[in-house]
Amino acid sequence: MDVEGLKALGSALAIGLGAIGPGIGIGLIGSKAMEAMGRNPEAADNIRTNMILAIVFAESVAIYALVVALLLKFV
Repeated sequence: MDVEGLKALGSALAIGLGAIGPGIGIGLIGSKAMEAMGRNPEAADNIRTNMILAIVFAESVAIYALVVALLLKFV
């Protein structure tokens, strides 16, 4: 394998493995928030705010993985 092939493989693995965790985490966050809103509808606004904040933090990990993948691909 040449260097370009290894760069492509490394960048694919970086974004592929880097997106698995946040994807699962966002799914769990959403399911637990819906469960909490169903149990306590009066607190839905507070739960929704905290859910969106947690999703943003989880998604930032995927964005870091994307940056690493792009660095591996183009540098």
